[in-house]
Amino acid sequence: MATPLTDQEKRKQISIRGIVGVENVAELKKGFNRHLHFTLVKDRNIATPRDYYFALAHTVRDHLVGRWIRTQQFYYETDPKVKFVSNLFPFPNIMHQLMWRIILATCLSCPRLVRWSESHLSNFIFIIKSTFLGYIHMLGLDMEDLEEMEEDAGLGNGGLGRLAACFLDSMATLGLAAYGYGIRYEYGIFNQKIKEGWQVEEADDWLRHGNPWEKARPEYMLPVHFYGRVEESKEGARWVDTQVVLAMPYDTPIPGYMNNTVNTMRLWSARAPNDFNLKDFNVGDYIQAVLDRNLAENISRVLYPNDNFFEGKELRLKQEYFVVAATLQDIIRRFKISKKGSTGPVSFDSFPEKVAIQLNDTHPAMAIPELMRVFVDIEKLDWDTAWAITKRTFAYTNHTVLPEALERWPVGLLETLLPRHLQIIYRINQGHLDGIGALFPGDLNRIRRMSLIEEDGGKRVNMAHLCIVGSHAVNGVAEIHSNIIKNDVFRDFSELEPDKFQNKTNGITPRRWLLLCNPGLAELIAEAIGEGYVKDLSQLQKLNELVNDDAFIRDVSNVKQENKGKFSQYLEKEYKVNINPSSMFDVHVKRIHEYKRQLLNCLHIVTMYNRIKKNPKAPFVPRTVIIGGKAAPGYHMAKKIIKLITAVGHVVNKDPVVGSKLKVIYLENYRVSLAEKVIPATDLSEQISTAGTEASGTGNMKFMLNGALTIGTMDGANVEMAEEAGEENMFIFGMRVEDVAEMDVQGYDAVTYYNNIPELKQAVDQIQGGFFSPGQPELFKDVTNMLFNHDRFKVFADYEGYIKCQEKVSQLYQEWTQMVIKNIAASGKFSSDRTITDYATQVWGVEPTDLKIPPPNEPRKALEETARVLMEK
Repeated sequence: MATPLTDQEKRKQISIRGIVGVENVAELKKGFNRHLHFTLVKDRNIATPRDYYFALAHTVRDHLVGRWIRTQQFYYETDPKVKFVSNLFPFPNIMHQLMWRIILATCLSCPRLVRWSESHLSNFIFIIKSTFLGYIHMLGLDMEDLEEMEEDAGLGNGGLGRLAACFLDSMATLGLAAYGYGIRYEYGIFNQKIKEGWQVEEADDWLRHGNPWEKARPEYMLPVHFYGRVEESKEGARWVDTQVVLAMPYDTPIPGYMNNTVNTMRLWSARAPNDFNLKDFNVGDYIQAVLDRNLAENISRVLYPNDNFFEGKELRLKQEYFVVAATLQDIIRRFKISKKGSTGPVSFDSFPEKVAIQLNDTHPAMAIPELMRVFVDIEKLDWDTAWAITKRTFAYTNHTVLPEALERWPVGLLETLLPRHLQIIYRINQGHLDGIGALFPGDLNRIRRMSLIEEDGGKRVNMAHLCIVGSHAVNGVAEIHSNIIKNDVFRDFSELEPDKFQNKTNGITPRRWLLLCNPGLAELIAEAIGEGYVKDLSQLQKLNELVNDDAFIRDVSNVKQENKGKFSQYLEKEYKVNINPSSMFDVHVKRIHEYKRQLLNCLHIVTMYNRIKKNPKAPFVPRTVIIGGKAAPGYHMAKKIIKLITAVGHVVNKDPVVGSKLKVIYLENYRVSLAEKVIPATDLSEQISTAGTEASGTGNMKFMLNGALTIGTMDGANVEMAEEAGEENMFIFGMRVEDVAEMDVQGYDAVTYYNNIPELKQAVDQIQGGFFSPGQPELFKDVTNMLFNHDRFKVFADYEGYIKCQEKVSQLYQEWTQMVIKNIAASGKFSSDRTITDYATQVWGVEPTDLKIPPPNEPRKALEETARVLMEK
C-alpha cells in the first residue's frame, strides 16, 4: 500500500486522466512487476536492489518509447534540416558520465519539475514518483539507493564530454532535429582509486550489469574499411583489399524538457565480420582465426583517458575514423530516405540545406576526407562540386589552445591505415596552397605555416588546419578563447577569411545543473520569480530585485547550509574526517593538469597551515578545502601533484593545533554523480588556470549557477562571468593574457619570486625538504624542480596575488550571500540553450521551436497538423 501523500504533495498533484498507457496506480505497479518477472526473470524472493532499479528503468522507458517513435514520425513529416551536432566525438566529447542518468533522474527524482508542466509525460512522472515512493518503501528499498544503482557511463573525458551531454539536452528541449554520435566504449574513463596518496587506475566496466536505456539496432550495422590499397581506373580511384570492421549501432533516447521531443544518441560498437581473418589461416588455425576477431573489436574496447594530450597511436586513429565512417554512412542513408517520392539518382545539391555537422575539436577531422571519398568515389560527383558541398556541411569548434593537445597524425600511419584518405588530404592541401600562393606570391613562410602537411620533425597532417580549410565556420568557446585562436593560434587563416571565425561561449543545461542537483535552490528561485527561468535562464536577472531582501537572503543561505550539511555527512562517511559544516567549502574539482594549477592551491593550503601554526589564537575563517580530479595514467607530474595534495592533507588533518580550522579532502574518482553532490554545497569555486590557457570551462558556470563565488584569473569564460556579474562580485587575481605574453618575451624567473616572498619560500622549502613526506624526503623534488626550472604556467608569479585575494575571500565570507545572489542572477547567459540557439541560428541556419509534439495518445492528425504549422513557420 502506497504511503499517503503529504499536504504539500497533494497540492502539487496533477490529474492522470488521459495519460496513454496509464489507467491507474495498479497499472504502474503491474508494469513494474511485469518487467521484474518477464524482463529480468526474477521474483521478490530473489530480486536484488539492482533488479528493482532495472524494473523501474524499464517501466519508465516504456512510457518514453512512444514519444521517441512519435518524434521520428514528426521529423519524417517535416523533413527538417538535421543537426548532427554534438556528434562525431570519438573520445573526450561523447556524453561524459551519466548521460543515461539524466533520463531516470529527470523522470523520478524531482517532483518540482512536475509542478512546472502540464504535459502528459510530466503527469506520468509525478504519479510514478508519488506512487512508487510508497511502493518502493514497502519493498524495503529507498529511491535514492535505487538511483545510485545507475552506472556512470564514463564515455568521455572531463568537462568537454559533459558539454556534449548538455548540448544534446538543449537541442531536444529547443525542438531541434539532432542526433548525437559516438563510440560505445566497453570500458570508459578509468575509475580512480587513491591508495596511500597515489592514483591507481581501475577498469571502468560500466556495462557489466547491462544498460536498460539503450536499444541495439543490428539491422543498421555498417561496414568500415581499413588498410588496403588504392587502384586507379577510368572510373576513378578504388580503395580495395581492405580489412572490414562492422559498426553496430546502439540507440539511447534523449528527452527534451516538457515538449514530448525525444531525440536519439547513436553509439557504435565494433564487431568483426564472420569471415574476419579466416582467409589468412590454414584449416588448422581456425581457433586462432576466431580468437583474432578481437583485433577488430578492440576498436570500441576502451576510451583513451586524455583530453589535453595528443597520443599518436594507431588504435586512436582507428577509433576516430571508425566513428566518422559509420556516422557519415548513417547520415547519407537518412538524407536519401528524406528524398521520399524522388525518382532517379539522388541529387546532393541540397545536402548542406538538410545536414549540418559540427566537428567538436579535431578528433572527428577525418570526416572531411571521408565525405569527399564518398561523394567522389562512390556517388561519382566531380571534385569541385563535392568540395563545395563538403565545406558548406561542416563547421569546426576548437576546444583547446594547448600545443600538446592539437592532433598531428604521421603521414606514414595514414598511408598504411587510410591510403585513399591521405590522397584526398594531399589534393585538398594542393588546392588550398594554390589559393594561398595566388594571394601571397612568393610568401613561402606563409605557405609553410598554413599547409595541412607539416614537414618539421617528420611529415604530419595538421588536423586543425584540415578542419579550418574544410569548414564554413570556425569558433572558439569563450570570447577570450575565440580572440586567441583568431589573433594568435590561427591568425594566418583568420586574416584570409575573417568572416569564417566566430565565438560561441559554452553553456550548461539548467535542468541538470540546478533543478536536479540543487532542488532546494531551484524551488526557492521559482517561488521568487516564477517558473519560466527553467527554459529561459536569462529570467534569473529578476533576482537582482531581491539582493537586499532579508528574507530571501536568509532562505538562500539556509539552502546552502542544508546542502553543506548533507555533503559533510557524505565526506565524514567516505573519508573518516570530521568536517565543520559551518566552514567555508573551498572547492577545486577538474582534471589534474599543470595548467589548471592545483599546485597553486596546494601552496595556499600550506600557507594557511603555517599561519595557523605560527599564531593558533589569531582569528581564522575555518575552511574545508576539497580538491578532486583524475590524472591521465601516463602523466607523471599530475600523479605527483595528487600525491602532494594528499600528503599535505594528511599532515593538516592530523594536526591537533589546526583542529577544525582547516581540513583538506581529496575526492576520489571525481565524476558527474559526485559533482551533483559537491557543486550545490560549494562556497568558493577555484578557477585559477594561467590566463590564456583555459578555452572556456563549464564547471565555473555550474558553480556560479548554484550559488558559489569564483576565485579565478581572467581566463576562459571567467572573463564573461565577470562582465555579467561585475568584477566586484568575483575574486579576480593574477596576470592577464597580455601580462603572460609579455613575461614570455622577457622571461619568467621563478627564483626571484621564491627569494622575495617569505611565505612562498617557506612553503616550497617544506615541500622540497620532506616536511610532508618525512619517510621519503626526496619524494617531491621533481615537483619543486619543475616549479623552479620549467614551469610553463608560472605558478610563483601569481602566488602573491592569489594569497591576497584569498585573504579578501575570508574577510567577506560572513556577509557574501548578497554577492551570491548577484552571481546567480547573472548566470543566465551561460545556459546551453543560449549556446545552442547561437549555433542553430548563426552556423546551422535553423531556428529553434517551442512547438510541442503531440503525445502518442493523440491521433495521427494532430501530428500532421503540428507538422503543417511548423513548416508554415
